[in-house]
Amino acid sequence: MSHDHTENDSLFPGFERQLFKGTQADINYLRAGAGEPVLLLHGYPQTHACWHHVAPELARHYTVICADLRGYGDSSKPQGLPDHANYSKRAMGNDMVELMSSLGFDRFHLVGHDRGGRVSHRLAADHPQHVHTVAVLDISPTLKMFERTDMQFAKAYYHWFFMLQPSPEPEQMLAGRVPFNILGRVGRAEPDLSKFSKLAVDEYVRAFSDPAAIHASCEDYRAAGGIDLEHDRADRAAGRKLSMPLLALWGSEGVIAAMFDCLSDWREVANNVQGKALPCGHFIPEEAPQETTAEILSFLQQHPLKAAA
Repeated sequence: MSHDHTENDSLFPGFERQLFKGTQADINYLRAGAGEPVLLLHGYPQTHACWHHVAPELARHYTVICADLRGYGDSSKPQGLPDHANYSKRAMGNDMVELMSSLGFDRFHLVGHDRGGRVSHRLAADHPQHVHTVAVLDISPTLKMFERTDMQFAKAYYHWFFMLQPSPEPEQMLAGRVPFNILGRVGRAEPDLSKFSKLAVDEYVRAFSDPAAIHASCEDYRAAGGIDLEHDRADRAAGRKLSMPLLALWGSEGVIAAMFDCLSDWREVANNVQGKALPCGHFIPEEAPQETTAEILSFLQQHPLKAAA
């Protein structure tokens, strides 16, 4: 927490930075705007900074909260438990329900990219009374993706299978390599960082210079290949599906577009699904920010929170 967070002023003009002291973790977040609450959750290897194009536009119409997930950015990074339960998407989602509740938001719109989308899926499944709408960016459900794994997918998302290996080998091999091990690379033969703000990239580099952040992100993936699948299988066995409106967006140039049927995959776990491909790769909020913002705004306007009151 030592640096001065000047990135907020330039990446997130008008946003206020806070640290929420939760029961299980402290969550760093930014807030701006007024109106219905929208919670934005980032993915790997990133922080809340990935929303720097999208959040200010949304904040013209909504109360926008950009949070760092447990284990990421300037949020708590506890040592992983043997069963990785403290990095389960359930635990990470519970952090966010606590955060929003502390701000007086009992129901909110939820938007998650990558890992944040997986947290959003679990949060919406566990706390449907709190989630009015959910948007998931460039993911199919975790269980679907693991069950459909083949050679092509394993090559494209090799980091899933590497990072879930037992500690400390992945942590040691990733030291000094994150975020450039993945950023701008997913689904591409050659890395392309041209769409990324230097300020945002500097923020990712700073965040992952902490060995605890590398460990925490590996724990996120270890949980995804273990305890998270148990939770997902339990929902499937019980026939539980998300009932709130769900928007799925994915990059037409990415792995999800090439290897998965995103809408069909989400319809297996949710009853009210819409969505489309955007002209970009995996890092949608930064590669296609205007299209991403327009789709999210359109979706939120279709499903106003006030109508549910």
